[in-house]
Amino acid sequence: MNPTEDSAPPQEAAVDLVVAGAGGGLAGALRAAEAGLDVLVIEVSETFRRGNNTSMSTAMIPGAGTRWQRDAGVDDSARTFLSDVMAKTGGEADPVVADALTAFSAELVTWLADGLDLPLELATDINYPGHSVTRCHTVPSRTGAEMLDHLVTRARRHPRIDFLMPARLVGVRTHQGRVCTAIAEYPDGSTEEIPTRSLLLACNGYGADGHAVRDLMPEIAEATYHGGEHSRGDALRIGAELGAATGYLDAYQGHAALARGAGTLVGWATIMHGGVLVNTEGRRFGDETVGYSEYAAALAAQPGANGWIVFDERVHELCLAFGDYRDTVGQGVVLSAGDTAELAAACDLPAETLTDTLERAAHSASGKGSDEFGRLAWEAPLRAPYRAVRVEPALFHTQGGLVVDGDARVLRENGSPIAGLYASGGAAIGISGHGASGYLAGNGLLPALGLAVLAADHCRGASPVQKSS
Repeated sequence: MNPTEDSAPPQEAAVDLVVAGAGGGLAGALRAAEAGLDVLVIEVSETFRRGNNTSMSTAMIPGAGTRWQRDAGVDDSARTFLSDVMAKTGGEADPVVADALTAFSAELVTWLADGLDLPLELATDINYPGHSVTRCHTVPSRTGAEMLDHLVTRARRHPRIDFLMPARLVGVRTHQGRVCTAIAEYPDGSTEEIPTRSLLLACNGYGADGHAVRDLMPEIAEATYHGGEHSRGDALRIGAELGAATGYLDAYQGHAALARGAGTLVGWATIMHGGVLVNTEGRRFGDETVGYSEYAAALAAQPGANGWIVFDERVHELCLAFGDYRDTVGQGVVLSAGDTAELAAACDLPAETLTDTLERAAHSASGKGSDEFGRLAWEAPLRAPYRAVRVEPALFHTQGGLVVDGDARVLRENGSPIAGLYASGGAAIGISGHGASGYLAGNGLLPALGLAVLAADHCRGASPVQKSS
């Protein structure tokens, strides 16, 4: 018998749904509680509001066919979004999950705004690589911390949601193939068994496990890890004990714009508004607009594994809309220079090489010639005075995990669901295909929030208990 399978009948469920992880999983907790289910959120860290991947995001949530898009004159649909996902991943994204999430994206954004009063707006001032139209919705500060604070406040106030922390989900028991018990471990090593009808694994992936990263994605293994410290593959371990299938374990979101010495995110808006990225020799080394995720490995392969994003005052002013960029400026690591000679001196780059690089880029951005790396997206040529910030590659989070279906149900190797077990965000396979190149802006939050809500909807329908509100 499977060691996780109880032979005795389970105790009466204490809660309808246990959510492991207080990041994007809180959306699922709130959705389930709204439907009258009793929810327990297990969270390993008391400082999760600033230390998990949801809080460290830029709060970009893609939605296709929303009212915000219609108001802005943007023509979009779930079909178009799905096409973009498949194009960016080279057709490698899981078709079932990709179809479910793109189809649900507009409803998700609308529910977050109307159901949870999350102050969302369409980010019309930035076009992210791979999105054929403007579809990322975000909060005013463009920080995950603002979004997560809102979800936490709502969850704390809901009478059907309780929190258990600090505690880590360490095991799950089933009875006759269905989840019946969640096992939580406290910091002192003691454990508590919690009878439950369902469990949502929303505890992220394994980005903080350096050994697993080296084994599965060696090209980014030496990069700085910029994610939650507790993302150590708990969902994968628990899923394996229950016979769950896994997939896309080489998939991840990288980033080539982490401010060196500050640990803050500069943001790719600096690039998309017209900036360039040069290595320590003062040379560009590719088309920066292919995507910030895949460009992390490209930066990691450069001499010294670091470089400089160079932009100008126009770009600087535009990027102040992003909280992460404002934090970077506040750290004092964004340098200013009146001309290329001063810029080269400030960045300790070869002046002649840097001048040639910027002149070539300006020539292409002006439409006077083709870019040597094939870059087509230039808002405008860079003009003095300049700004620059030293950056290093980073691993933000993994994008592979437990195989799930369109209802976020965790599947076994034979394709059958493990009754009562769900996964979302980094605990699940996501829609980024393999490697880093399939990542689209919002591919982290859409599975984190979307799969959590889909899980709650399925859990609600599967629950045998009808409760009054």
